[in-house]
Amino acid sequence: MKVWSVDLSDGNWTEVLQEPAQRLRAGGVVAFPTETVYGLGGNAWDDAACRKIFAAKGRPADNPLIVHIADRNELAGVTSAADCLPSPLVRLLDAFWPGPLTIILPAHPQIAPSVRPGGETVGVRMPSHPVARALIRQAGCPLAAPSANSSGRPSPTTAAAVVDDLEGRIDGVIDGGPCDVGLESTVVAVTESSGTVYRPGWITPEQLSAVSGVPFSLDPHLLGAEEAPKAPGMKYRHYAPDARVHVWWGDRPLAVLTAIRRFVMDNPGIRPAYVLPADFPDLPNAVWRWSPDPATPYDEALSHALYHLLREGDTAGATDICIVGTRPSGRGLALMNRLQKASEGRLYRV
Repeated sequence: MKVWSVDLSDGNWTEVLQEPAQRLRAGGVVAFPTETVYGLGGNAWDDAACRKIFAAKGRPADNPLIVHIADRNELAGVTSAADCLPSPLVRLLDAFWPGPLTIILPAHPQIAPSVRPGGETVGVRMPSHPVARALIRQAGCPLAAPSANSSGRPSPTTAAAVVDDLEGRIDGVIDGGPCDVGLESTVVAVTESSGTVYRPGWITPEQLSAVSGVPFSLDPHLLGAEEAPKAPGMKYRHYAPDARVHVWWGDRPLAVLTAIRRFVMDNPGIRPAYVLPADFPDLPNAVWRWSPDPATPYDEALSHALYHLLREGDTAGATDICIVGTRPSGRGLALMNRLQKASEGRLYRV
């Protein structure tokens, strides 16, 4: 796999991006950094190119792709509603673009059918990572791009993780260093009177309501209802390492600690890795432990590092990764959503 390294301190990446941009124009697929996770990009107007994304990832064909643009003017090429956006949505774009916010909009007819399987809408976002926007500009087309990992695996936040998952399956990866946010974008739909969160992310429902001036609610799918998914990541097993993931959370740290210790003692054959707050004591039989600097809020540090930690648990040879979660509100909502999926439901409030 070709790796194109970008020096972010330089700022002049035109020459480095020439080859990956050319490969995208020719119908290839290239992984690239964003502020959230690494994306696997293909020309969103080229159905054959977008089908290569699904093939490389082993992604189910009915799971839609998010389209990435570099400038607000490019909305006209991805949505039929570019000239009639609701005013609350415009306020969100003014506040959060470029950034980790995806908007569901009516799809432009030019958008490849495989990007929006069986639907008339498309998720669109403008990443804040400068390399991502520079690549889109040089490619001359919007990029359909899910996370650049094998389907179901933890999303990649480094180029090395992309290589681990997709070696030999894609044209290459642009190495722009580790991602800043570490969780996928917030996905929303907005009307003149209300908004819906289809996938929680770094931008919270409270922020969305405050900026847009309209109330936001969570899609029933996030509340456990059996509704048809409207955004990527809503339907299938996601973010899971080879090790089994278990998550405990609650307002009483001692009760959480006791529950984890009991689980390990009741399962003597496991090799546990631990993801714990810094003030938790050591636990039995650890093959590996991670705790953030106590100066950083635990939920914030865990959000940034989660996917890397899930991969590290596998590298350490853990059979089970035991994680202390957080309250599912604010930014903790996105974190716990990912942990719910990574653990396949092994998430316990104590």
